[in-house]
Amino acid sequence: MSQAAASEAADTVFVGGRTFTAGDTTSRRQGVAVRAGRIHAVDTDERIRELIGPATEVVDLGGGLLVPGFQDAHVHPVMAGIDLLRCDLHHCRSAGEVLETIGAYASAHPDLPWIVGAGWAMAHFPGGTPTRQALDSVVADRPAYFPNADGHSTWVNTTALARAGMTASTPDPVDGRIEREPDGFPAGTLHEGADAMVAGLLPQVDADGQLAGLRAAQDLLFSLGITSWQDAAVGEMFGQDDLLPVYLRAAASGELRARVVGSLWWDRSRSAEQIPDLVERRGAGSYGRFRPTTIKIMQDGVVESQTAGMLEPYLDGCGCHTENSGLSFVDPVGLRQYVTELDAAGFQVHFHALGDRAVREALDALASARAANGPTDGRHHLAHLQVVHPDDVVRFAGLDATANIQALWAAHEPQMDELTIPFLGEQRSAWQYPFADLARAGARLAAGSDWSVSSADPLDGIHVAVNRRNPGEEGQEAFYQNNSLTLAAALTAYTAGSARVNHQDDVTGRLRPGMYADLAVLDRDPFAGPPEAIHEATVMATYVEGEHVFGLDLSDRTA
Repeated sequence: MSQAAASEAADTVFVGGRTFTAGDTTSRRQGVAVRAGRIHAVDTDERIRELIGPATEVVDLGGGLLVPGFQDAHVHPVMAGIDLLRCDLHHCRSAGEVLETIGAYASAHPDLPWIVGAGWAMAHFPGGTPTRQALDSVVADRPAYFPNADGHSTWVNTTALARAGMTASTPDPVDGRIEREPDGFPAGTLHEGADAMVAGLLPQVDADGQLAGLRAAQDLLFSLGITSWQDAAVGEMFGQDDLLPVYLRAAASGELRARVVGSLWWDRSRSAEQIPDLVERRGAGSYGRFRPTTIKIMQDGVVESQTAGMLEPYLDGCGCHTENSGLSFVDPVGLRQYVTELDAAGFQVHFHALGDRAVREALDALASARAANGPTDGRHHLAHLQVVHPDDVVRFAGLDATANIQALWAAHEPQMDELTIPFLGEQRSAWQYPFADLARAGARLAAGSDWSVSSADPLDGIHVAVNRRNPGEEGQEAFYQNNSLTLAAALTAYTAGSARVNHQDDVTGRLRPGMYADLAVLDRDPFAGPPEAIHEATVMATYVEGEHVFGLDLSDRTA
């Protein structure tokens, strides 16, 4: 075979496998050529091989699948990376393992003034609320502070409560709840805004520590084929320092190789008077591959702690209605004004909305913005969408509101079966994670992980989106199978769907000539196997603008 002239040759070609891109319903046997960091051609292997020159790197896909780099539309990588470097509990599978891990960490770090970590699972503790006495049993000499995996509840020991001056007379904050013992004394679990009473006392992670967390997170996300993400909380919140400086530092130094959109945190203790500050932060905060062009509004909590905003009250353990309908962190009337002004200022709005009331409040705010401003290119999106009233499913398309799904949660597991379904009831439980209903109603889908709340692996999330079962649990009952997505739809949400939300769909998210060569190589083609084997695929290599940023060197140079 004759070689292409150097002026016509590709820098890299990918052959010997299949490809998938948005618009396809299954994979195709074809290859891809890359030149100057962009996709140069997508064609048959024979035609792609015609672009091989003396210096061309040839990547043999080995029968695997080449896809656009995954994009996570809702993730917390800096804090997740910091968690990896502290007392990380995400891997623990029982309360005993959690306590053993904390005790070992405390013993190994006798000079730390606070013992800090994250990642315990509510399902491992009765009622989802661990006690201060349990934490005291492994670390009592210093304050200890541990948010759970979803970040909406925090476990502290008696020393931490004392440092914060919390007693039986300490009232619940308006945006949170303190679990209490029979005499009213704090029991050790703090929900939502109650966390701030202790979080404000924590030793702050310095700039170098934040950068180390970002480096660790980027390495992990690259290993999962993720080449772009939207950081869902860039600002001061819940004891977290502002992350804008660390992103700018990494972008300026070239260490940030992924493409990142920052969601600037909406301070729910303030009103529209903060918008000029956000405009200033946006203007001063763009550099290289980082753009802080989004505003994150956290509208409610989570169902497991009964802080997600619901249209009807939660049930109690006996199936009777309580007086608790969850929280709305931002006044719904004010929310309409704020979103309208943010939309007019050219911001994208990224809502945290789990309960059906929070979803409706967010959609109502977008309807107000549309009425006032007309169509814009905000590409606003609602993340999580655990419970969506059927009347609101059809509103997404008309408002051009993207459904940002975290598919890994749409499965039966103890947290769902013990802490959620009994307190929602049969009807509302069936409204959970209505991915297919949203798609059938014309809604655009994007996808993310909410890591470190759950696994950052897109293939795990895609597996659950298709099967409505956890990976490796084929015998498990499907979780409302009628709302499962096709494999093509789930892959599209994690690539082209998230690229659109990130305002990067003109250059990423598809295998198309002219697009950046942000690519992931899977070791197999999930379309060729049964749906229950999707999670068995792994990422072999990841590329950003044609640069190999993770994995085995699959390339070979022609002679």
